[in-house]
Amino acid sequence: MEVRNIAIIAHVDHGKTTLVDKMLMAGKLFGDHETPGELIMDNNELERERGITILAKNASFWYQGIKINVIDTPGHSDFGGEVERVLNMADGVLLLVDAFEGPMPQTRFVTQKALELGLKPILVVNKVDKENCTPEEAQDAVFDLMFNLDATEDQLNFPTVFGSAKNGWMGNDWKTPTENITVLLDAIVKHIPEPKTEEGSTQLLITSLDYSNYIGRIAVGRLHRGTLKANQRVALMKKDGSIQKHSIKGLFLFEGMGKSKVDEVMAGDICAIQGIEGFEIGDTIADLENPEALPTISIDEPTMSMLFTINDSPFFGQEGKYVTSRHINDRLEKELEKNLALRVEATETTDAWRVYGRGVLHLSILIETMRREGYELQIGQPQVITKRIDGVLHEPIEELTIDVPETSSGTAIDMITRRKGMMSSMVPKGERVVLQFEIPSRGIIGLRGNMLTATAGEAIMTHRFTEFQPHKGELPRRTSGSMIAIDTGKAIPYSIFNLQERGTFFIEANQDIYEGQILGENTRLGDMTINVIKTKKLTNIRSAGADDKVKLTPPRKFTLEEALEYIMADEYVEVTPKSIRLRKIYLKEHERKKASKGVLEMV
Repeated sequence: MEVRNIAIIAHVDHGKTTLVDKMLMAGKLFGDHETPGELIMDNNELERERGITILAKNASFWYQGIKINVIDTPGHSDFGGEVERVLNMADGVLLLVDAFEGPMPQTRFVTQKALELGLKPILVVNKVDKENCTPEEAQDAVFDLMFNLDATEDQLNFPTVFGSAKNGWMGNDWKTPTENITVLLDAIVKHIPEPKTEEGSTQLLITSLDYSNYIGRIAVGRLHRGTLKANQRVALMKKDGSIQKHSIKGLFLFEGMGKSKVDEVMAGDICAIQGIEGFEIGDTIADLENPEALPTISIDEPTMSMLFTINDSPFFGQEGKYVTSRHINDRLEKELEKNLALRVEATETTDAWRVYGRGVLHLSILIETMRREGYELQIGQPQVITKRIDGVLHEPIEELTIDVPETSSGTAIDMITRRKGMMSSMVPKGERVVLQFEIPSRGIIGLRGNMLTATAGEAIMTHRFTEFQPHKGELPRRTSGSMIAIDTGKAIPYSIFNLQERGTFFIEANQDIYEGQILGENTRLGDMTINVIKTKKLTNIRSAGADDKVKLTPPRKFTLEEALEYIMADEYVEVTPKSIRLRKIYLKEHERKKASKGVLEMV
């Protein structure tokens, strides 16, 4: 049986998952009566809502008697850990590039990982139906990128396919649309090498895991050499060097969107294994008599951390099912099994954890998943991870690309330079400008919301971690203070109306609030305590304005990421299944005053 193992890599929103849809349909996985819809592989609720791929997934189809295993990968740099682990299963990659945008920051990241592993690339210039697109320039830019990344001569001699995944066609000339995507499938068969299989005993690197409510945890990986059979006794070689003995209870191969049970797996194919207990991603399944380990998966270090703590607000336990420290600790440990880019450290207290990840989005997806599962918790301000190198404090630096209208470019440059950003290039594209900066990771926290406001929602921001550089000094902080509730109760429309000129509210009328909750943003520096539960005093004297209607400005609503980027060091985001609230760490005003004087230690 001939096999091809390919991963699809690209910058976020360049059309990976749409292309996978068309490939699965070309493989005739669905009957004429079936309507699978769009973004078939994005089966996670969060993925469908946000329109991004978060988890790498496997599928397969047959073309001209050859089995093609496809791995769909995330395009956002915060989920780089997913890309790094699954590329080990592939022999080649489809590098997707937008015909208008060309290679973007994340394109560089995923391409570098693929080239380091020696994978053969096929360039797919997608979205050639866009106005003002420049497919040839995109192709040249990818060649330059690969050359700069030290690609081999064979890798630089990559074939290029042009087309529009959305419209379902691929061809050798972007000006001449075809009827289908067979040109791409032919290129895969011709240029992607068959899996290299060496002689020797069984070796499989666990690169992913699956879970079934019926059979438990399932190990997923590519069989590098040897064969695997049902009921075979194998050795599980752990990353710490220990060896365990296990028996394979079930073997599965990927068929279409699902798995089919088989009795034997040959080297080169991607399979799923049931019956191995206690495995982790990066472990090796090897021959029992002569076990040999494969090199484990190396993952780039986290660049950001947040404090996770139990919910101790006055409203705790009203909406969530899992509220105790034991629940949260067990959930974080479970996440560590599959989320390789995540780190969790215990703190001095038993009800708080320091969680490290690739960025605000990486950690916010975990928090969002937890709240949907019924967890309640509180999150502290995101902190970047610093290092001391030769006695000098270093911090993570990111490459930031901003695509803005030409009229807003001055505003964008000013905002970035205030946050210690250095502009490296400025390229006009039609009526828009693509700006590139080097900026500390700290400078990106809270930038997206301000940038969208300043550019009337037109800015498109992408960034990726590049290296650690000496600390750049203090950054400007949020200039506005918070409006804090002075008492617990129900927010009265009359009180909100009278306080509207003092700032922007985050709460609605008649919403339950508690003392110490952040109700809005003060227009001036410094925090201000306000009383919004005060009702209008009734008298028996009629005045001229007695019957005036209360007109309330709609409140500002935060997404989870916006809330995490907004808060200051002395504030928490309270996350429950139904609510996202902002609060001060110390709810009582006298406690906050003591803490600001250094009498109380900050958590």
